[in-house]
Amino acid sequence: MPTFDSSEKAFMQGYHRLNNLVGWLVFAIATVTYLLTLEPTASFWDCGEFIACSYKLLVPHPPGAPTFLLLGRIFSLFSFGDVTKVSVLVNTLSALSSSFTVLFLFWTITILAKKLVLGRPGMHDDRGLEPSSGQTLLILGSGVVGALALAFSDSFWFNAVEAEVYAMSSLCTAVVVWLMLKWENRAHEADSDKWLILIAYVMGLSIGVHLLNLLAIPALGLIYYFRRTERYTTAGVIITLVVSSIIVGLILVGIIPGLPTLAGSFEVFFVNTVGLPFNWGVIIFLLLFVGLLWFGFRYSFQRKNHILNTALLSLVFILIGYTSYLIIPIRSSFLPTINENEPKDVLSFVSYLKREQYGDRPLLYGPQFNAQPIDQKEGAPRYVRRGDKYVVAEHRLETIYDDAEKMLLPRLYSSDPNHINQYKKWVDIREGTRPSMGQNLSFLFRYQMGHMYWRYFLWNFVGRESDVQQAGVLWPTDAGKNGLPERIGDSAARNNFFAIPLIFGLIGLFFHVRRDGKNALIVGLLFLFTGLAIVLYLNQPPIEPRERDYTFTGATYAFAIWIGLGVLGLADLLRPVLKADGLRAGIAVALGLLAPGIMAAEGWDDHDRSDRYNSVDSAKNLLNSLAPNAILFTNGDNDTFPLWYAQEVEGVRTDVRVAVLSYLNTDWYIDQMKRRSYESQPLPISMENKDYVQGTNDYLPFVENPSVSEVNLREFMQLVTQNSPLLQVRTQSGHSLLSFPTRKFFLPIDTAAVSKLNIIPKDRRSQLVSRMEWDMGRSAIEKKNLVILDMLATNNWKRPIYFSSTVNTQDFMSLQPYFQLEGLAYRILPARDPNYQPQGDEGFVAKDLMYENMMRKFAFRNLDRADIFYDENQLRFPANYRDKFARLAQSYVDAGDLKRAKEVVDYTLKVMPDKAIPYDYYTPQLVEPLVKVGETQKANDIMDTMTNRAQQALAYYSTSPNSGLFDLEVQLQLLTLQSVYRAAEKIGDRPRATRALQLLQQYYPQPQG
Repeated sequence: MPTFDSSEKAFMQGYHRLNNLVGWLVFAIATVTYLLTLEPTASFWDCGEFIACSYKLLVPHPPGAPTFLLLGRIFSLFSFGDVTKVSVLVNTLSALSSSFTVLFLFWTITILAKKLVLGRPGMHDDRGLEPSSGQTLLILGSGVVGALALAFSDSFWFNAVEAEVYAMSSLCTAVVVWLMLKWENRAHEADSDKWLILIAYVMGLSIGVHLLNLLAIPALGLIYYFRRTERYTTAGVIITLVVSSIIVGLILVGIIPGLPTLAGSFEVFFVNTVGLPFNWGVIIFLLLFVGLLWFGFRYSFQRKNHILNTALLSLVFILIGYTSYLIIPIRSSFLPTINENEPKDVLSFVSYLKREQYGDRPLLYGPQFNAQPIDQKEGAPRYVRRGDKYVVAEHRLETIYDDAEKMLLPRLYSSDPNHINQYKKWVDIREGTRPSMGQNLSFLFRYQMGHMYWRYFLWNFVGRESDVQQAGVLWPTDAGKNGLPERIGDSAARNNFFAIPLIFGLIGLFFHVRRDGKNALIVGLLFLFTGLAIVLYLNQPPIEPRERDYTFTGATYAFAIWIGLGVLGLADLLRPVLKADGLRAGIAVALGLLAPGIMAAEGWDDHDRSDRYNSVDSAKNLLNSLAPNAILFTNGDNDTFPLWYAQEVEGVRTDVRVAVLSYLNTDWYIDQMKRRSYESQPLPISMENKDYVQGTNDYLPFVENPSVSEVNLREFMQLVTQNSPLLQVRTQSGHSLLSFPTRKFFLPIDTAAVSKLNIIPKDRRSQLVSRMEWDMGRSAIEKKNLVILDMLATNNWKRPIYFSSTVNTQDFMSLQPYFQLEGLAYRILPARDPNYQPQGDEGFVAKDLMYENMMRKFAFRNLDRADIFYDENQLRFPANYRDKFARLAQSYVDAGDLKRAKEVVDYTLKVMPDKAIPYDYYTPQLVEPLVKVGETQKANDIMDTMTNRAQQALAYYSTSPNSGLFDLEVQLQLLTLQSVYRAAEKIGDRPRATRALQLLQQYYPQPQG
């Protein structure tokens, strides 16, 4: 070991202190940025669920995120009982995770930069080497530039200000990379392996956040190989990568689901075969496993096998971190209100970990999209507890395809007709032909890699066109706005970085490769495995419900290292011109700061969520649409998770039972609906578990019986619960299942009893029917539909039943004539709307009730502020508001109450003005009420504004080389013109109607052939 005198030690400590000080300064900048732009409530998508589950330690969707939930619970405690602060505190967890990621990235860059600046590339201990003042400026400057470039990058910033797992996942990646570099500087010390064991523990914890962190293992493996090997070889590098990849596979398959699966096998054997009580199989497995570990440690001590001992210690610490997952079955066993998949025992826990409810996608070998199945076989059994044994509830069916219909690396695999249409946008596919490997790879490179990865990558470092889904890259040459629709040209998300971050990153990449090939390879592997490798693993379908750029922030992190090192590359380019180290370093750093500077300036307005309340307000407004003790059917994600947040965290309308339609296709969720939740009594479901257990009544096909013209719903449900032979039919495989013999259903109504309940408004009492009649209009009834029918037959109108107005109309089962609109939901009542038209508006408008809800109860916080950015997802709910306000105003016009109609339309335009929430295709519905109340000029302005915007947008998309990607945008503009045309026709404005019609005819897609 080298020795140093006191002055040298002081000098070295000076660099060390500066490195720490500047790092914490960068951390402070990132933290202040994220706290200033933090969303104050629960964002859309999974955030509402994660906040609710953190607050009460509930069980979210598989595979869960227990480490995140536990930390979120700790953060939520700082609300000190003020439930409105819980969301911002859990969001702050993401903000701090992100700023700590920036901190560790800074220190990672300075470690790598120091090697380059001091001319000591490779793997060695350089802690004793002290840079000069100019070199120090260069090293620290590169760290600042790279770290802030990550801090202000589009995808990373997006994750930093909401309660999702990706910010904490990035932190885990940043920590393990930094720890590995710390180990590399200390690898010669006797106790250096403690750093490897700490890395194993962090990785174990990261499993409870997200699995993305494991993709750093190959890069870490190379650091280990280069540091432990004096003379490395290509074969050695390849072997290291293979071994590292095997380690990743062992953790992903062998540890995470593998150990619980093995424990489950022990459990079934010792309970069913040996006759032990429940859970004894798991206990025996744990005892054997601990015994094997003890034997392994004993053997390593006896043989003095250092590598085996370190490997076993690492395994143990991974498992210690992984034990955060114990919270899932523990909390599930208490039957909490959110308990997805109900993984309360080891067998259901394995299913939860494997995400079996989502199905799977072929990865390395599988069928192409038009492959025809030739058989089905029974796969792994699914066990449930019954009595004192485990019994097989069902065997998961596996579809068998002919080998001739399969291919390597199948990318064109989905047989969904919508997906097939999307495939055709990327690959020239002919009907009925098997895609070639060339077409398969073309889709991989053009869509999965090009559109769903490189596009996102360039968003972060070149620029982004807008927030419209499928938006492209904004290159420096595309800075102008001529000819662009307002929705694109004026979008706050239209960010142009003039490719400056990309240029710095490429300079850093080439400089790194030229000066330090080993470490450049490590960063490159990190970039590859957290980017393109994920693309291969995900095998994404050709259309997604939202952009997926948040998945690839690991690659953004890796490229930010090169952006930082780009400062060194620039300084090296300036060397022939500027000889003074300090001046050259200062200019290089100053120029380097342009990258994060322009990213911050361009990105602030679209990443600032500090005054957005739309997601939670929309949930509260929907809940407040409902009568007491209501049952509400919703879609998933954005229709449901904000509702869960409002009920679980803020305690809003806990008398309402939210029933998610997609979950009602599962037995565990129906079981939960039959239990009490807060103020909500169990749902009125007559079916027993045997009637809906998975594999039973998953769907009932329509098999016509000419002798049955119609069926009484109550009698039908009785036949279902009796598994009656009258409904049974045989499938081709020989199995029997229930069917329905006619699409025409009826439900007798006890009108006297209904009248006593006083649920029919006074002005509708004449519409009360003695029996409800409807045509199911479906070829099959899914389990969720069966549950709804059961409740209609069982409830006897004692509890109000609603559909959210955003539910897919196919799930209404043609019950629309009996809908009553009271706000943002349709109530089912035994009163038939006399004016119902199949192609018209749905739901009889209960004017006074709806007025009370929307005008007095609903909150529309900050939807009138033009300085707040509302992205594509945020704009969907205000459109729903406008539709309902227009329905209310029109109903008052029809009733001759023009004063109330004017009040409604004026309020609509006040709380959601065009300057803040741009007019949508529902807005023209306000035209007729505006004209009727004497506001013709406002009506004309709406029609002209919307027609002009639609014309500009359609002209743009019709000439865009990527027009096929924006079918949804084109359809929305055509719907807008259609809505304007109808509005103009209603008020007799022929010129405006003619203009809208001509544009429709010009741009409406013409049939081919």
